[in-house]
Amino acid sequence: MLQINEYKQPLVSVIIPTYNRPEYLKQALASAIKQTYQNIEIIVSDNCSTEKTKAIVESFEDSRIRYWRQPENIGMFANQMHAFKMAQGKYLASLHDDDMWNEEFLAKLVPNLEEHPDLVLAFCDQYIIDANSEIDDAGTEVNTHSYKRNKLAKGVHQNFCKIGLVDKSIPTAASCVIRNEFVDWDSIPVEVGGMWDLYLTYICCISGHGAYYYPERLTFYRAHEQTDTMLSGSRDAQAKIRKAQSEIFCYKRFIEDVRLKEFKSYFKQKWLEAHTTLAIGLMRSEQRAQARPYLWCAINEQKFNLRTIAALTLSFSPQHIANQLLKGAK
Repeated sequence: MLQINEYKQPLVSVIIPTYNRPEYLKQALASAIKQTYQNIEIIVSDNCSTEKTKAIVESFEDSRIRYWRQPENIGMFANQMHAFKMAQGKYLASLHDDDMWNEEFLAKLVPNLEEHPDLVLAFCDQYIIDANSEIDDAGTEVNTHSYKRNKLAKGVHQNFCKIGLVDKSIPTAASCVIRNEFVDWDSIPVEVGGMWDLYLTYICCISGHGAYYYPERLTFYRAHEQTDTMLSGSRDAQAKIRKAQSEIFCYKRFIEDVRLKEFKSYFKQKWLEAHTTLAIGLMRSEQRAQARPYLWCAINEQKFNLRTIAALTLSFSPQHIANQLLKGAK
């Protein structure tokens, strides 16, 4: 009887893009395999790791795992999209190679999508964990409140543009199950880069379908030294540049979408903030001349902003002074 019931469950594709995180990947894979919801395929897309990723995958000896190794490093975005396009399931869920799921993550989200066939996604709250997989209680509370999931009602939300794109309550990249047929994966432009999860939220928001919120922490998002927000030095500058470029592209697209006109002023502000962020990244990379046009744009398009004016002033300062003052800039 158990086997029959499991067979009737719709297939869920679990997407795990990975690159040189063998120990974390092992934990992520284990959490996917231990799901009480059993009808899954697990797609591991290896972005040409130098570590023994394939050996780790094979050590699980689970026929539900599909392993793909890129012949060369194609970048995070392309590897992620490649994995999505491999998915054969009715539903899919993205699992970062350094995150984990509660064993009932899929079992508690998928039935809500089955019950409401017009919903595009279902999502939950999440724990924040450290490099050693210990739960950060304070960080978890900050995360829940920052993204306003503490105020979000359980159940169906038919128009979730504000929830998804302004409050950013939906953790599309780590704590969400999506109905595969409602997303055209080829429509996601390469320019979104590391902001692919926000852009995916946008696609879901404008699809005309609703979302379901399950107010329980069923996933574990890892904050550690390898994330972009924890980098330092030149790597931090490059991460800042990439993120800001992606934000500029995404928010410009949102601004131009007439379906989102009620949030246009918010998107405009985020677009301008990204200009300043990009400029600071360029200045950290000693590209001050290239940074100034972004700062002038931000100044001309908004009211007095101390962060932008300070950055513009630094762009005309001696490099060694600018470097010292930019160390703590965001």
